[in-house]
Parts: sequence; C-alpha cells; structure tokens
Amino acid sequence: MKLRDGMARKRSETMQENRVKLIAAARKAFAEKGYSAASMDELTADVGLTRGALYHNFQDKRGLLAAVVDQIDTEMAVRAQEIGARAGNDWQGLLAEGAAYIEMALNPEVQRIVLLDGPAVLGDPSQWPSQNNCLQVTKSTVECLIAQGILKPLDPEAAARLLSGAALNAALWIAASEDPQSVLPKAVEAFHALAAGLLVERL
Repeated sequence: MKLRDGMARKRSETMQENRVKLIAAARKAFAEKGYSAASMDELTADVGLTRGALYHNFQDKRGLLAAVVDQIDTEMAVRAQEIGARAGNDWQGLLAEGAAYIEMALNPEVQRIVLLDGPAVLGDPSQWPSQNNCLQVTKSTVECLIAQGILKPLDPEAAARLLSGAALNAALWIAASEDPQSVLPKAVEAFHALAAGLLVERL
C-alpha cells in the first residue's frame, strides 16, 4: 500500500513538474513567435518532453495557451493589487490598481499573449477565471468604499464589473494601438474620470 501511495505521489509530482516546464516553455514561445507560429513539437522537444505530455496536461495547444494566459493575468492582478495597497487609502488604491493594470499593456509579453492572442483564441476575457478573481477583489474594495460613504450606494458587483471592464478595455486598446505610449495617458485619464463618477457628490 505504501509503495503504491509513493508511486502515485511520484507520478503526481512528475506531472506537476512537466506542467510547470511546459507552461514556462510555452510562455517563452508564445511571447517570441505568437500563438499561431509557435510549434508544439519544438516546444516539447525544448523541455525534453513528448506531445503526449502536452496533451495529458492541457489537452491541446489552446489549453496550454489558457494556462499561460491565466498565469500572466494572475501575476498582473497581484502586481496591480500590490501597487494599489501602497496608495494610502481604498479610493486611491482603486485608482492606482486600475492604472497599473492598464499600464502593464505596454509589456510586450502581456500585449502579445494576454491582450492579442488571448481574446483571439480563448474568447471574451471577462469569462476567464483570472479575470473573475480580479473582479472579486475589486468588488470587495467597492463594498468597503460604499460602506465608508465614499462611493454611491450602487450594486457593488455592477460597479466592480464596469470598473474592471474599463481597465481591461483600456489595456486592449493600448495593445492594439500603433502607438501604445501615446494611448496610455489618455486611457488612464479616462479611467480616472469614469471611476470618479461613482463618488458621492460632496457639497
């Protein structure tokens, strides 16, 4: 029994190691060549694995892209939340978090994998698990700001969805633009203006 448990654990560890290797290799290949040009045979050979390992872990190339997008998008959300947490208060944090997420669209890896290939292959980003996690964090912040009397007493999920959608669409706009650097300040300024519309009007 112990031997069988040990073998199962070893097999599980090997699968996890293979998964990590494949995601790292795919992240590099998708960033350098784009999703459609990246060769799965080259990718698996680079990490000493077979196509079988890829199919076993991700089913197909699309599944591998989904895993890579999830990893990068989650990293983006964590980074944005860290920046927001240093902003001083919940309201400034909300603005800083949104602006940080938008600014990450200047990163070539983020542009190509998450904002260009991701939606083209995986569909509506608002349906991605990583975006849903980000939405829940924003919703929690909105609830706090409503409770503090800073934001209007709107439905927290509705407000969070619109704020998240605005930041995501701004990032998509930057990624698709021929001059991302000139688009960034316009996008951040508009995001701040939209968010300010949720503030309670003070006489």
